Amino acid sequence: MQIALAQINFHVGNFESNSEKIINSIEKAKTQQVDLIVFPELAICGYPPRDFLEFNDFIDKCFSELYKIAQHCTGIAAIIGSPSKNTDNKGKELFNSAFFIADQSIKKVVHKTLLPNYDIFDEYRYFEPNRNFDIIEYKGKRIALTICEDLWNIDNNMLYVTTPMDELKKQNPDIMINIAASPFNYEQELIRKRTLALNCQKYQIPLVYVNHVGAQTELLFDGGSLAMNSKGEIINELSYFEEDYSVITVDSINQSIGATPFEKFTKIEKIHDALVMGIKNYFDKLGFKKAILGLSGGIDSALTLVLAAKALGAENVFAVLLPSEYSSNHSIKDAEDLAKNIDCSYTTIPINKVCESFEDILKPHFKDLPFGIAEENLQARSRAVILMALSNKFGYILLNTSNKSEAAVGYGTLYGDMCGGISVLGDVYKTEVYELSNFINKDKEIIPINSIIKPPSAELRPNQKDSDSLPEYDILDEILYQYIEKRKGPEELVNMGFERPTVDRILKLVNTNEYKRHQTPPILRVSPKAFGMGRRLPIVGKYLS
Repeated sequence: MQIALAQINFHVGNFESNSEKIINSIEKAKTQQVDLIVFPELAICGYPPRDFLEFNDFIDKCFSELYKIAQHCTGIAAIIGSPSKNTDNKGKELFNSAFFIADQSIKKVVHKTLLPNYDIFDEYRYFEPNRNFDIIEYKGKRIALTICEDLWNIDNNMLYVTTPMDELKKQNPDIMINIAASPFNYEQELIRKRTLALNCQKYQIPLVYVNHVGAQTELLFDGGSLAMNSKGEIINELSYFEEDYSVITVDSINQSIGATPFEKFTKIEKIHDALVMGIKNYFDKLGFKKAILGLSGGIDSALTLVLAAKALGAENVFAVLLPSEYSSNHSIKDAEDLAKNIDCSYTTIPINKVCESFEDILKPHFKDLPFGIAEENLQARSRAVILMALSNKFGYILLNTSNKSEAAVGYGTLYGDMCGGISVLGDVYKTEVYELSNFINKDKEIIPINSIIKPPSAELRPNQKDSDSLPEYDILDEILYQYIEKRKGPEELVNMGFERPTVDRILKLVNTNEYKRHQTPPILRVSPKAFGMGRRLPIVGKYLS
C-alpha cells in the first residue's frame, strides 16, 4: 500500500484555501497511484481554531468542505482532521476527529482521546474525549489511527489514565498513523521524535506521522512529518518550516537502516527559520504587505530588520531612524550601514522637537521635578507616535523589536517601544539575540559589528547603559530561563549559585511587570515557555512581588 504524507500550511478559518490545498494534494496523489493520503490534525479548519469552534456556522462549513473533498476520493482514500459533532447529548458538543474517506463517502470517524490542556493547549475547553477504540481496515492493512497527543502518554510522561495505543494494539494493527498539530519550540523536534520512536519500539509497529507546518499568529508549526519503522528509526522525513509531500510504501517501511541523528538543526538555526516563517505567515495570512520599524543602531532592531527582510523582501521593509539628543553618532551610522547592507529603504526623523514640545506643555505640571523616567518615556512614546502615524498613512505594520529579557523585567515603555503589530523577538533572550546576529553574520558582515559588540543601551539619558539598571545579560538571562522555562523558585536559584539579592530583585521585576506583558503584541513563540497564551499569571498576584 502506498501512503502519501501531505504536510500543508493551513490558514485558520480559510476553508476555501484549505480545501483547495487538500484537493490539489489528493489529485496529485491519484496520478501517482497512491492508495491513501494523510493530512494533519484539524486540517479542514486550521489549528488552533479556538473559540471559532463555538459557532455553529463554523462547524457547518467544516462539514460542507469535507463532503466537497469526499467527491475527489475516487480510487484513493484520505485521512483528514476536522471537528465533528457529538450526538450523544452528554459531554462537550464536539470531538477533535480524523475522518477516513473513501469511495466518495465518510467511512470512519476516529476521535481524539487525549485532550491536552496545558501551556498553549486548551482542547478540553471545546472537545469531548474519545472512549471507543477501533482499527481501520483498508487494502489488506489494519490501521491504528490516532491524533497527536494520543501518542504522548508514554514512558515518564504519563499525564492521562488512558493510553489509546494500548487499546488499539489488542486489535493487531499493521501500522500506526498519527495526524498532528505539534507546535514548534526549539526543543520540540528532539522530544517529538523520541516520543514517536518510543511508540514504535513499545508496540513493534511502524508509524506514519503527519504534522502541520506554518504560523498561526504566535504559534509556529515546524512540520517534520515522517515515517518510522518498528525500531523507531526514521525511514522518511519531510522538510521543516515549509510545505512538503512524500510517498512511502507500507511493505518497505520496516526496513532497518541503522541509527540516524534525530536532531537535524542547531538551536539557533531553528529559531532563525521559525522567526522568518512566523513573520512571513503573519503578513501573508492577514493580507499585509509592508512592515515598518524603528531602527536605533542597537542589536535588537538590527536583528528584527534582517529577519523581516528575509521574510518579506527588503523592498517591503521600511526602517525609520529616530535619533534624540542622546543618540550617539555611531548608533546612527550603524543603523544607516545596516539599511544599506540589506538594501532596504530608510529615513531619519529626529525627535528632539517633539520631545521639547511635550516637555514644554508638561513643564508647569511637572513642578520643577528633576529629569527622570517620565522624560525618558516621552522619548520612547514620541518615537511610537511617529511610527504609528507612518503606519496609518501608508499601511505599514509596525514590528515590535523588544527581546524576552526586556519583556521579562519590564525594561520597556508601554505605548512606546513596546507597541507594534507582532513581536518578533519577544521570546528570544538577549544572549540569544547575540547568537542569532552572529549566525546571520557567519558568511559576511550584514549586521554592523559595532551593533553587536557595543554595550547595549536605550540611549534615553546621557551615557546610559542597560547594565546600569540590570545585571549583565549572561547572568540575567540564566536566572530568567531557570525561573520562566524551568519554574525554579528563589531557593533553588540561590542553591544554583546566584546571589540572593539579585534573585529576589529579578523575580520581583518579572512578577510586577505582568501588567505590561498583557498589553504587548502577540509574540512569536520559539521557546518551551513563551509569554502569551501559554503562560497565564495573575496581574495582581502577590507571590514573589
